[in-house]
Amino acid sequence: MKGRLIALDTLGGRKAAAMLEDGVLTDLLVDPDDDTTPRPGTIFRAICQRPMKGQGGMMLRLPEGTAYLRRGRGLAPGQALLVQVTGWAEEGKAVPVSERLLFKSRYAIVTPGAPGINLSRRIRDEQARMRLLEIAHAVMEARDDSTGLILRSAAEEADEDAVAEDTESMRDLAHKVLQEGAGNTPEALLEGPDAHLLAWRDWPRPDLFAEAPGCFAEHGLDDRISTILGPKQPLKGGGFALIEPTHAFVAVDVNTGPDTSPAAGLKANIALARDLPRLLRCRGLGGQIVIDFAPMPRKERRQVEQALRAAFRRDSIETALAGWTPLGNFELQRKRERLPLDDLAP
Repeated sequence: MKGRLIALDTLGGRKAAAMLEDGVLTDLLVDPDDDTTPRPGTIFRAICQRPMKGQGGMMLRLPEGTAYLRRGRGLAPGQALLVQVTGWAEEGKAVPVSERLLFKSRYAIVTPGAPGINLSRRIRDEQARMRLLEIAHAVMEARDDSTGLILRSAAEEADEDAVAEDTESMRDLAHKVLQEGAGNTPEALLEGPDAHLLAWRDWPRPDLFAEAPGCFAEHGLDDRISTILGPKQPLKGGGFALIEPTHAFVAVDVNTGPDTSPAAGLKANIALARDLPRLLRCRGLGGQIVIDFAPMPRKERRQVEQALRAAFRRDSIETALAGWTPLGNFELQRKRERLPLDDLAP
């Protein structure tokens, strides 16, 4: 289909959300199969356990399991503090958390401890900016100056009452959680969003919305999801890539397929570079990523690297391009913001 479709259904008995744009699966969210796994966005009252010497971090005790805070300076064992889960923990490792709390909804982000009222840079229309600033000041003036607010780009085209109501709801939620934060025992204060709520909160407005049970199959999403979760991914132009996660890193191997022309390697490599953010995002892959590109002259590396940088610049997940290795591979470091979906692979 043409346009954007967002569908909410289940996958393997777990809540799932899929976005289709002009017939291409561009995003996929799936909940974990274990309800005890803390989702990103969950807020805990945690207890400091022990500093990580040489790393500057602190291990924290949660109601179930442990967490790791990168910044441990000024903290003492036994001290309670509020933290928010920032990503999915690798198997056997502590949950990554931050002291910076964000209360995020579709139109607003409330930032305790970071005062100030700001608008998304994507909102460029001056009249819209003035209108939204008036709403923001009217809602936030009822609270102290230590809490900040960011209005998201989705607020630009939204109804004014909806923006005000959403902002006020996040403001009050932040105030409530901070009040409940006092104490000396570990406790979960706010659950992170599930796949359906994340889709509503972060994805753009669709041309078609589906949420009835079985809507994945009805709109042909089951086959697309099965394909993207498999190791072999077709590329534009006839090439293909093999994407296989290991314990150490994610290996990406680019192949030219049936194309035997002199430019086959460059064409396949650029096709992979342009599509890689989508492929990683839909499969929830992060950490260290090593790409073994198809053979090409060294002088063509610059074109491929430019295509990679342009593609990841448009991606919402933080990714650092480390560069070429002596063996001619390319390395990336990607934030583990998504849940890996390897257990759902066909």
